[in-house]
Amino acid sequence: MNWHVTLYNVLTTINNVLLILIGIPFILQFLYMFLFWLPKKVFKKSEEKKRICVIIPAHNEEDVIGNTVRRLFERQNYPAELFDVYVVAHNCTDRTAELAREAGARVLVLDDPDPARHIVSYALKFGYEQILATGIAYDFSIRLDADNHVNDDFFSLMNDAFCSGVKIARPYESALNMTQNQFTRACGLYYTFDSRFSSRVRERLHMDAHVNGPGSMTDMEIIRRIGGYDTASIVEDTEFNIKRMCEGVRCHFVEDAVVYEDLPSSFRDTMNRNKRIAAGNARLLCRFTPRMCWNAVKQFRFSFIEQILTYSFIFICLLLCTWIPGYYIYAASYLAAQGAFTSAQAAALGISGPGLWQLLTIVGICLGALFLVAGILQGTLLILLDYRKMGAERRRELLSGAFLFPAFTVVYCVTMAIGLFCKPKWVKINRNTGTAR
Repeated sequence: MNWHVTLYNVLTTINNVLLILIGIPFILQFLYMFLFWLPKKVFKKSEEKKRICVIIPAHNEEDVIGNTVRRLFERQNYPAELFDVYVVAHNCTDRTAELAREAGARVLVLDDPDPARHIVSYALKFGYEQILATGIAYDFSIRLDADNHVNDDFFSLMNDAFCSGVKIARPYESALNMTQNQFTRACGLYYTFDSRFSSRVRERLHMDAHVNGPGSMTDMEIIRRIGGYDTASIVEDTEFNIKRMCEGVRCHFVEDAVVYEDLPSSFRDTMNRNKRIAAGNARLLCRFTPRMCWNAVKQFRFSFIEQILTYSFIFICLLLCTWIPGYYIYAASYLAAQGAFTSAQAAALGISGPGLWQLLTIVGICLGALFLVAGILQGTLLILLDYRKMGAERRRELLSGAFLFPAFTVVYCVTMAIGLFCKPKWVKINRNTGTAR
């Protein structure tokens, strides 16, 4: 057998193994979508009202911080005397501290000259230390970003979950600017998937939620036990979640509590965001995978494996951008050069696998199915189910996003792959005014 035939057969075997490894996380995501009919978890209404501290890290956020703080005091259906808002003004050179204070927040000023500490984890660490130092017996905390809005019953819903025994929880994540342009429509659908499909199914199947974004709720007893905030990575929320899971804490999803955040409205902002997420989570996954695998066995808890599979999409993005297109371009070119257009012709030459025509047909069917099922169908289903939570009055306002959803998935995959080779750092995203909630 010629060396080039052997090389082709070896590369084909490697490709088939990689396809199986890639397929496992994809099957999990398809499962989440097809179980959309599962009813959401609703926590029992509690008459008891706990004391809450809200912590908001902010760096030069004068454009949005005043409105964010003011809305909490004006619109939350929760006793005002039972919650305090703390804004950590982190190395601010604008009026962030002044405007937050005017809106009613307790401002904690952190001026740290060390560039290595100019990330949100250090602001949170400082903020929690100062909150603990007050001696006020808060029951749980809610972490928000400077641009976040929450629905009017947010505190009450988190209080219900806390009184039901929940120690850590995430909300439903939606967008302030979902209808801003075609890019945000498609982008918003991508990020909403994890709330409406993945998080609901995880909660109903008794798996842990991925508490890795704004609006997260944490039992203050946990903060007191660990002495504040014990993470310092660029993806501190994910690290905090994993550490607590390893300690045996269960993480939940409170679906009716909705946080609205400012989505990237351009390719550039998506690139900046995904570079940080990819670089940070890849390093975190390499660091914690052995510990998570051990705890999956020790605690007999599939949630650890599920999180490993989900975060492995970062590395899958790299394969999808490099190996997969590279292999199939090579395979098609090689088969054509050898005249192996059919399976019989390929077998006669000692080549394993299909001939050129069969290979192109298989690739075409797979790409079509991914774009239709994982793209347009998924986006359309999300719009039909949750368009109001996405900030639209009518479904047709978002339908164009469903058709652009596959294209954004490609953008997401490319930016995540690039992010793997970037040094993780926090880059300020351009703020959009969004729509008032």
